[in-house]
Amino acid sequence: MGLLPELTPEEIERYARHIVLHDIGGAGQRKLKAAKVGVVGAGGLGGPLLLYLAAAGVGEIHVIDDDVVSASNLQRQILFGEKDIGRPKVEAAAEVLRQLNPHVRVVGHKTRLDAGNARGLIDACDVLADGSDNFDTRYIVSDACFFAKKPLVTAAVGPFDGSLTTLKPYETGPAGRPNPTYRCLFPEKPPPGSIPTCAEVGVLGALTGMVGALMALEVIREIVGFGPSMVGRLALFDLMKMRFETISYGWDEDNPLNGRDTVAGKN
Repeated sequence: MGLLPELTPEEIERYARHIVLHDIGGAGQRKLKAAKVGVVGAGGLGGPLLLYLAAAGVGEIHVIDDDVVSASNLQRQILFGEKDIGRPKVEAAAEVLRQLNPHVRVVGHKTRLDAGNARGLIDACDVLADGSDNFDTRYIVSDACFFAKKPLVTAAVGPFDGSLTTLKPYETGPAGRPNPTYRCLFPEKPPPGSIPTCAEVGVLGALTGMVGALMALEVIREIVGFGPSMVGRLALFDLMKMRFETISYGWDEDNPLNGRDTVAGKN
């Protein structure tokens, strides 16, 4: 991030509860101000994620989404209201975020992230957060972040369940092995139609709020650097039974990005 920007008197007052936190402080708040975060998807996960990133004082937020607001979104997508129906989500989201915190620069990208534009969108950011709702986008984002050497916080939800992890597979873990990729966790995309969509089975609105807020926490953790990272750990949430657990996962030497054959081929 280079030389960290100073905080104005208004920002010092606004972020006072961060600044007095021992593990954030003034230096951490300045890191947040200097950061550029890309958020893929401004829906159920993206809404609370974006709100908390803006409230936290992330200096520049890139919102990537090609959808428009529909009435069926309002049950869980808390960025939007009735007046926003029919508007592009990036436009409505930017309006809300700028009202929440005028110190934050919001950049809207009304486009669907795909293999052709992913690298260009990702290169503009320091950290990425993926709240998309399909495996095609998740694989594209995670692969692009690997090649761009950018940290990625990625999450997903079902009707009453969710998961979250952080990926930094371009780095090496404490044991000297590469960090795992998204493909180490999910080697193959599920066949089309094998996993029901939100429109088919529904989703608990408050669940998306909880997981989206935790995504914001993990993005802030990666920027500021407090506590242990979620790299190599997958948090699982079962709200039907109110059960939470974290499992460890590791590098798969057969994965196509930083697997054994790929690394050997570079030597």
